[in-house]
Parts: sequence; C-alpha cells; structure tokens
Amino acid sequence: MGSNVTHVTKDIERPLGQTRRTSASSRGFLPSTGTIALGAGIAALLAASAAVALREQPFRSPAVAVTSVPEPVVAPAPVDVAAAKPSAEPKKTGPSIIRVNPEENQTGSGVIIIRDPSAVGQDLRVAHMPDRALIEESQNGPLPIRAADGRRPFDVYARPWSGARGARVAIVIGGLAVSQTGTQAAIEKLPAEVTLAFASQGNSIGRWMQAARRKGHEILIQAPLEPFDYPNIDPGRNTLTVDASAEENIERLQWTLSRTTNYTGIMNYMGARFVGDANAMGPVMAELGQRGLLYLDDGSTARSVAPDLALKDKVPFAAGDAIIDGERERGAILKKLDQLEATARAKGFALGTGSAFDLTVDTVTSWVAEAKKRGIEIVPVSAIAMDPEKG
Repeated sequence: MGSNVTHVTKDIERPLGQTRRTSASSRGFLPSTGTIALGAGIAALLAASAAVALREQPFRSPAVAVTSVPEPVVAPAPVDVAAAKPSAEPKKTGPSIIRVNPEENQTGSGVIIIRDPSAVGQDLRVAHMPDRALIEESQNGPLPIRAADGRRPFDVYARPWSGARGARVAIVIGGLAVSQTGTQAAIEKLPAEVTLAFASQGNSIGRWMQAARRKGHEILIQAPLEPFDYPNIDPGRNTLTVDASAEENIERLQWTLSRTTNYTGIMNYMGARFVGDANAMGPVMAELGQRGLLYLDDGSTARSVAPDLALKDKVPFAAGDAIIDGERERGAILKKLDQLEATARAKGFALGTGSAFDLTVDTVTSWVAEAKKRGIEIVPVSAIAMDPEKG
C-alpha cells in the first residue's frame, strides 16, 4: 500500500507534460482517466463549434425584416447639355419644328416634324404674343409692318396647315368683339381651323385677340368701307369713303389697323361702293402691300377692283365664294356649306364668310366635324390666298 501511495503522489507532483514513460506491457494500451476526460472535452467543444457554424446566425446579427418602404425620390442632378455636346446653335425652348420635303425621311430624331408650306407659322402656344419686329409705334397705337428681314405679318401670324392637295374649305366668321358673350362662344365653340375676323368698332379687341390666338385661330381685322346709300347705312367710326382724300383714308385705315395685333390682314366690312372705285381703293391696297398684309374680299359685290390692285401691289388676296348666313336658318346655312364643299372638290378650294350669330356658330361647328370625316380639310384663309410674292 505504501509503495502505491508514494507512486501516485509522485505522479501528481510531476509537472504537466513530463509524465514518466512506462512500457506498453505495464499500461496495456489503455488510456488513463485524465486522457479520456480531456478527449471528451475536446470532442464536446468541436461539436458545439460545428453546431454554431452550421446553424443560422442569430448571434452574429439580428434577423433582416423585409418590408415595402417607398424609395426616396432623388432629383436628378442638372445636366449641362452644352458641356456634354457642344453646339454652335443657340438654345431653343418648346418642340423643335423642322420643315422637310415630302421625299425626306427623318424619323427617330426625338423632334416634332410639322409640314408647313404656309412658311413661318407661329408656335400656337405663344401665338397671342406679338412679334416686336413686326410693329411700328404710331400716335394711334401699334401698326403692323414688314420686319427688317422681310418677314410679313401675313406669314408670321398665319396658322399652319397640312399642305395636302385635297379639297380645302376656308371659313371666316366676322363681327367678333361686338357682342361679348357671342364673341366668347364663337372662340370656344368654333374649330381652330376657322378664321375669325374682329370688327374694328368692337370692344376689348386685344383681350379677345389673345383668347382666339391661344385657341389656335388665325384672325383678321374688319375695315369699315363705304357702302351705297352712305351715311343712311353707316359701317361706323372712321369709315373709308370715296370722297375722302387718300391721306384721310390712310389715316382712317391706320386707326383700324392699330386696334389690335397678330392678324394676317384685313377684310372689308360693307364697302360695296368703295371697293368698286379704283381711285379710292388704290392707296389702300398700296398701304397693305407695304405692310405685308392680306386683303380678303367677302365676295358681296362683283364690281370689286381689289383682285387687280392686289396683284399690282403684291398684296396676298382671297375672295369669298359665298356668304353662308345671308338667310339665317339652319337648313339654308347647311346648304351654303355643302355648296362650298362641292366647289372645293371641283377647283381644290373654296371660301365662305359669315357672322358670329349663335345659329351660324353652332351650324358651322357641327358641319366642320362631318366635313372632316368626308375628307375635306378646313384651312385658314391664308392657306388659299393668292400671294403675288410667291408666284
């Protein structure tokens, strides 16, 4: 017993890792109790480590919750287009307008292509704003003039159209600015292709002009000309007369021209006697030619000398084929409009004039919608005018 105790004591006192060697026969290849315990501990530690490594990782980071959260909107940084793509052309605003020939095929360029043989044609979004280069200040007010580069009010304020060779009908409704409610209704109801003519005797013409141009209408101003049996039949203030001097008539004409802006030309208001007198009409047509304005003859008299004078003075000219509401009844107005359609199919175009009566406005509005379905193009008066400067 004593020897065994001494042996155990000496083993306990021996430093770790310095165990005494024994023969294989004396231990019989059996591990000691300490060795078994150490191996078991290592195995347990490895098992725990493997479990932690193979399972999900709640101990390393919290679980991710997936929620639907709106992504914050971040405004894109402004792009310096000029720096990205240098160009010698000035910057432009609004849609690009490119005039192309029919045989050209330019697509996919990201621009709006408008075929506009009527030439300049103002952007309808700013059509109510006068071009300062086309204005001459006078004691009566602003007067239309040709620009220094040769542009005419007739060109700049014309409403664009398709340029197609099909049947075209132009309709001019006059007498606007006389009745405020009637004027508003005409501007709102009538299709934009219908030309509107403002009476120089009317009120708030500038305001109504802007409203009409914003809606896309081409406009004219009506000049009071002497009828037969004047002054019993009186067109109103500043009527141009046969007996007045050329200077007096030009001054009266300029008063009419100063009443508003953004129109392509003038239209006679009455004037059966005046338009038949070459001496009276001559100075008037010369003035219109110098200012680049159109003259529209409503066709009420066959004695008009306007066509010949227009050619001489290079004035764009158009003449009415029919007064559509001479008889103020819906059926009669529709009959006149149908006659215009037949004329247009025969010679390519036709022009009708009327007044801003409620019945006329409503009848024209409904007829235009149906005529378009039949292939008739409704165009502004400038689209059918003869223009001596263009041949």
